[in-house]
Amino acid sequence: MEKIHIQFTLFSAFYSPLIATMAAGFLRDEGLDASWSVAPPGVSAIKALAAGEAQVIQTAPSQAFNSLGGGDVPVAVHFAQINEMDGFFITGRTPDADFSWKKLEGAEVILFGGGQPRAMFDYACHKAGIDASKINAIVVGGAAEMDQAFRSGEGAFVQQQGPFPQQLVADGVGHIVAQVGPLIGPCAFSSVAATRRWLATPQAKAFMRAYRKTRLYMVEASARDIATSQASYFPKIDQNVLEDCIATYQRLGCWTPHVEIKPEALDVTLDVFEHAGTLKERYRYDQVCALPPGD
Repeated sequence: MEKIHIQFTLFSAFYSPLIATMAAGFLRDEGLDASWSVAPPGVSAIKALAAGEAQVIQTAPSQAFNSLGGGDVPVAVHFAQINEMDGFFITGRTPDADFSWKKLEGAEVILFGGGQPRAMFDYACHKAGIDASKINAIVVGGAAEMDQAFRSGEGAFVQQQGPFPQQLVADGVGHIVAQVGPLIGPCAFSSVAATRRWLATPQAKAFMRAYRKTRLYMVEASARDIATSQASYFPKIDQNVLEDCIATYQRLGCWTPHVEIKPEALDVTLDVFEHAGTLKERYRYDQVCALPPGD
């Protein structure tokens, strides 16, 4: 078996298509012995890629914007999608069947301090017709710190990625009132990336064969079967919560069968960062993305 190492910038059920390459045995079927890790907090998985410690990473096409904005050629090229939709939820303290985004103005909301999660949230506010500057943002750190802060009584709402909000619901702590993704629509949200050199190798083609099978599996398999196969990857999450989270992402359309990052999806992500004021120019598709190996 040929060894391959995958590193995640963030690790959650939202990235189940990449997790499933391992959990459901697709990489093993292609003769690849996979190991995985999560980048330390505040560190991009790009670092492991540059050091040769990982062959494949979970990241986002927007990661390339920083390098390109500084005049550098990005280390990573984004060759397949993981999620084609923002996967963050807004959770409140009480059920609200009549929730509107207008209710966030003037409210205390625990939010990510920056990066893509915040840029997407602000763009969703723009699409909803509200003023994000009128939200009383509470910034406490990363996903775990945000979850703990909400559980401790801070904020009226919290921005989270699954399965954190589903676990809040199961624990009776919160109620999901909105999803960010539908306001923005399909976009180049998260990706599988590697070096251009690795993409030319036989291992890259083997990985891609496994990943294509995984994409179909994520659409066709039941949420229960997927959750069962991934249970060991989420030892602190209730099995029913994990299943609910995966079913929600299936319905949302995050995990479409096609593997390539579409140019029109990248255009939406460029719109998001242009709105955020952090984009120096609208970069070409080939500066950020590549077709999957074998295409």
